[in-house]
Amino acid sequence: MAHPHEFVSKTSDAIRRRLSSVVSSKRPNVQAYSSLTPMWAGIAGTVINNNTTFELAISIHDSVYNTDFASSTVPYNPNNPEEQASAIEKHVLDVLRKFSTEHMCKFLGAGVTVSLLREAPNLCTRLWLDMDIVPIVFNIKPFHTDSVTRPNVKHRISSTTGSYVPSGAETPTVYYDPAQLPAGQQTNLAATQNKLPIPRTVDEQADSAARKCIMYFGPGNNPRLSIGARNQVAVDAGGKIHLIDDIDEYRKGVSKGTWNSVIKLADELREKKIKIGFFSSTPQGGESQLPMLRARAPMRHALIRFLNLLDVDAAWYVPNPSPSVFRTTKNNHNILQGVADPSLRLSKEAKDNFDAWILKNGLRWTAEGGPLAPGGVDVAFIDDPQMPGLIPLIKRVRPDLPIIYRSHIEIRSDLVHVAGSPQEEVWKYLWNNIQHADLFISHPVNKFVPSDVPPEKLTLLGAATDWLDGLNKPLDHWDLQYYMGEFRQLCVKEKMVELGWPLRDYIVQIARFDPSKGIPNVIDSYARFRKLLEEKEPSTEPPQMLICGHGAVDDPDASIIYDETMQLIHSKYPQYAKDFVVMRCPPSDQLLNALMENAKFALQLSTREGFEVKVSEGLHAGKPVIASRTGGIPLQIVNGKSGYLCEPGDNAAVAQHMFDLYTDDDLYEAMSEYARTHVSDEVGTVGNAAAWMYLAVMYVSRGVRLQPRGAWLNDLMRTECGEPYTPDEPRLPRGGLNVQG
Repeated sequence: MAHPHEFVSKTSDAIRRRLSSVVSSKRPNVQAYSSLTPMWAGIAGTVINNNTTFELAISIHDSVYNTDFASSTVPYNPNNPEEQASAIEKHVLDVLRKFSTEHMCKFLGAGVTVSLLREAPNLCTRLWLDMDIVPIVFNIKPFHTDSVTRPNVKHRISSTTGSYVPSGAETPTVYYDPAQLPAGQQTNLAATQNKLPIPRTVDEQADSAARKCIMYFGPGNNPRLSIGARNQVAVDAGGKIHLIDDIDEYRKGVSKGTWNSVIKLADELREKKIKIGFFSSTPQGGESQLPMLRARAPMRHALIRFLNLLDVDAAWYVPNPSPSVFRTTKNNHNILQGVADPSLRLSKEAKDNFDAWILKNGLRWTAEGGPLAPGGVDVAFIDDPQMPGLIPLIKRVRPDLPIIYRSHIEIRSDLVHVAGSPQEEVWKYLWNNIQHADLFISHPVNKFVPSDVPPEKLTLLGAATDWLDGLNKPLDHWDLQYYMGEFRQLCVKEKMVELGWPLRDYIVQIARFDPSKGIPNVIDSYARFRKLLEEKEPSTEPPQMLICGHGAVDDPDASIIYDETMQLIHSKYPQYAKDFVVMRCPPSDQLLNALMENAKFALQLSTREGFEVKVSEGLHAGKPVIASRTGGIPLQIVNGKSGYLCEPGDNAAVAQHMFDLYTDDDLYEAMSEYARTHVSDEVGTVGNAAAWMYLAVMYVSRGVRLQPRGAWLNDLMRTECGEPYTPDEPRLPRGGLNVQG
């Protein structure tokens, strides 16, 4: 046991004063710093003193150097593990919070040792939810080990085998000969002990965990994406990142009926050892949940994370990326949505390139040992308009494998049946492969499904988001400061107008820079709102207008739309140019979370739309949303209660609603509370996971080929599980939909 040690580093009072923000009397409780320093930690612990004391060590790193460390002890009682775990968790969080505030820093990640996690099983959950720290778990051994090294480094010889350590081998423990010890220290050793391990102290374990943790962070201080064999997405660094270990956190966020259904379905999948495979085009990207070619990747990361926690066997695969294919994909998306240049066509060359790309990737998965080979997954979910070419290949290799296709982009059914149209051409190309799937899942949006799709194969499922991931979880005020500071620095870097928060309110639209997102309407609506404010409330300080979003890796149009946006503001609305903040954000979920959390309210003025779960994310944060009555948006907003719905392009109505929400505090508070408490389980990870598990149970475990005829997947699932909706349970409205056209 090492002697207790306090942190010794000190921060500068002069720097603290210089970074402190001045806040007006309107917001006297807002303390803000213009920037916080990103830091990492390593945390280790072990039982000492005959099971009466628990020693904890915390090592602080700035990504280059160890800057400080502390060690301390807490009483240990093995007879009350829950109370003991809570005491350890509280102690660790208290120490990290104190260090953060004293040193004006923000911990981004923490390496946690397995031995500590055994004593405090929910420590990682608390680090993630309470302090926004990404916890990464490492098996740091209490004894020194040999480093795994390349075979050509000849000086490194294993102390146990006497041979060179091969690359990739398990690191062996280092042993030493007690005879090498100084005289007087050998008497404590048993005569029979010829070789002994070299102990690693708790502070050394903590430092090792911190250094390993830093290796998992990449550009922008984001955790690195991990792709494994055959392009399997290694969600959460292959399980090393532990965001949520306490499954009860998921249960607390949903209704009893949803949770009971999940448990029943998971039990059956585990009992039958059913293997689920998801196949989509990209593992990361934009923000329409928060990513992929609209609404795929973060939803999949969260889904796999939750299924793993349930011990359900699920894996997710992506193809090798191809920039030329992504360009074709974006063109197809714009064509099907009706927003592309009428002269744009899907050429034969593009088709051939597309087909060759998906075949090459598919053959990796159907080859022996692959997920689509015999003995692989028991059900395949195809999740992208890039991926339908897999379906015929799978049918040739495994004709009995259930294949379920999910369509999440808008398909203008009124245009795909116009003979000779670009939409007909693209749809025929896709449908030629999709038609072989056993089920067709669509977003619940009017005229979203062409009439070619047989009704008996059609079912409805909206997009989903995760309430516990970085995009939506509640952020502590300290963490909000950090991300707002990061955003200010991004604005300075790009010479963009800075947000005046916390001195000044702002309104936000978070969306891709895309032709269908209605950005010109946002600009015009804001200008109209400003005129109303000047006429009716001239003494009221106007808010800024923030337009921002991620860019998907498969979205080449974002720069074009961004430039058009800036040109429009400066040419048509120059008097308000200093009040617009227009930014393409880096891929940080928490950054968008902070921007939504601190906004007054949100806009979503899309002219064409799919489901757009970003609306539900805003509502869940307690932000009233003013949106266009298009796509799946009307399903999520209760008009006049959680927000307002307007016809696309009715900017005068949008401006009036903006004025009402900004100037009427009682209206704003009522809408905010209603929005926060009336979001359906269907748009969260748990409800979404239940739908996927239901399909796996029905098609594989029970051998049922569903014929839903346009029914909602969640309704079928709840009925099958014997968990009907209660009258007061929030649910997306079912009436008035005609998805086929």
